[in-house]
Amino acid sequence: MDAILNSPVFQPSKRGKQFLTYVVHHRLEGNHERLKERTIGVDLFQRPAGYATGDDPVVRVQAGEVRRRLDQYYQANPNTSTVRIELHVGSYTPEFKWVPPDQVGQPSLPSEVAKSQETPQQMGRGQELSSVKSALPAETKRATGKHKWFWWVLAGVGLVLLAGLTLVGISIYRARAPQSVLQRFWAPAISSTEPVLICLAKPSVYLPSVKLYQRRAKNPEEFQGQFARLTHKPDLGPDDKLQWGDMIEYPDYGLASGDVYTAIQLAGFFAQTGKKNQVRIGDDYSFEDLRSSPAVVIGAFNNRWTMQITSNLRFEFVDEGGESLIKEVGPSGRKWNARTDAVEKSGEDHAVVTRLLNSKTGQFVVIVAGIKSYGTQAAGEFVSNSAALQAALQTAPPDWDKKNLQIVLQTPVTEGLPGPAQVVALYVW
Repeated sequence: MDAILNSPVFQPSKRGKQFLTYVVHHRLEGNHERLKERTIGVDLFQRPAGYATGDDPVVRVQAGEVRRRLDQYYQANPNTSTVRIELHVGSYTPEFKWVPPDQVGQPSLPSEVAKSQETPQQMGRGQELSSVKSALPAETKRATGKHKWFWWVLAGVGLVLLAGLTLVGISIYRARAPQSVLQRFWAPAISSTEPVLICLAKPSVYLPSVKLYQRRAKNPEEFQGQFARLTHKPDLGPDDKLQWGDMIEYPDYGLASGDVYTAIQLAGFFAQTGKKNQVRIGDDYSFEDLRSSPAVVIGAFNNRWTMQITSNLRFEFVDEGGESLIKEVGPSGRKWNARTDAVEKSGEDHAVVTRLLNSKTGQFVVIVAGIKSYGTQAAGEFVSNSAALQAALQTAPPDWDKKNLQIVLQTPVTEGLPGPAQVVALYVW
C-alpha cells in the first residue's frame, strides 16, 4: 500500500490516499462495520452522523476515483508485488489478490502464451516430433540446435534492420512534410514523452442546507430529494437574512461550463493526434505535477495557477475597482473587460491564450482563459482550430513557434453562447 500511495498516480490525490489507507487498514484489522458508506462519510469526510447518503454521494464518488487510480497504477506496474489490492464496484471492502512468487517481476512470455493456446492436434504432433528427435544421434541433435539458433539470430537481425529502415523512412517523411500551424503550436506538448495535463479549477461552492429548504418549504413534499433542491430555489426574499450555518460546502460541484467545454475540446484534439492526456480537476494536481509534464491550464480568476503563471507577463488578469479585466502591462496600458446583460446571456467577453515554451514550471504550458466562462470556451475552440490560428499568426515572426506568445481574443455572446473569437492583440517574445 505504501508503494501505491507514493506512486505518481496517487501522489496528487490527497483524498484518494486517505480513502485507500482507511479501507485497507480497517479491512486488515477486521473492522468490517467501518466499511459502510455512511460510516466512511462520517469518519473520513466529516459528514454528520445522520446524513443522507442518497443526497450526498461523496463516498461513492471517491471510491470510483480510487478504483480508477488503482487500475492506472497496476497498468503501469504489473507484477511488481506479491499482493494486489482490488476495490470492486459496489463494495468498500478491499480484496487482496495474491500473485505467485515466481511471477513477481516476470511479464508473460509470448512462448508461454502460445504454448497455452495449442490445440490437442498440435500437441500430439509436437509429441511425435519429440519422439523422432529423441531417436536422432547426439551429433545430429547438436547440429540441429546450432542451426536453429543461427536462424533465430539471423531473423532477429533482419527484424532490427527492417525496424531501423522504417523509422528512418518515417523521420524523412515527417521532416519533408510541412507542419500545419496547429501542429507547430502544439509541437512541444505532442513531442514530449510525458502525457499532457489538462488542468481545470474547482472553486469552493456553497449551497443552501437541507434544513433551510425544509424551513422554507410550503409543504413537506416540496423539497424532498436532492434533485428537487438542486433544481429549485428556496422561497427567500431579497431582504431575508441567513446564517452561515444555512449554507453547506459541496466539494463535488463547482466546474465552469466554459472550462469543461474547453477540456473536452482539447482532450479530443490530443486523442486525434495520438497524444496521451490526463484531465486533472481542483486539488487533483499540484505545482510538482506541472513541473513534470506539459500542461494546458484552463480558466482565469478561478484558477490560481493561471494567476501566478501570467503575473508580470504582457497581458495579465487583474481586478480594478471591483471589476475583473485583462490589462496590458506597458506604456499603452490597454484594458479589456466582459460586458453582458442582466441575465448574462448577451454581450461580449475577452480571453487570453498564453503559450510559454519554458514557463515558471520549467515545462511547456498553454493557458486558455477568459474573463468569464464564455471567453474560456471561445479560446478553447480557437487553439484547436488550424484556420483560426493561421489567421491570427499571419503578422507574427516566421519563427514564432520557437518563441513565447500571448493572444488577446474578443468573442460575442448571443443567447448564452460564445461566437467565433477575433484577435485584438498579439505579443511574441
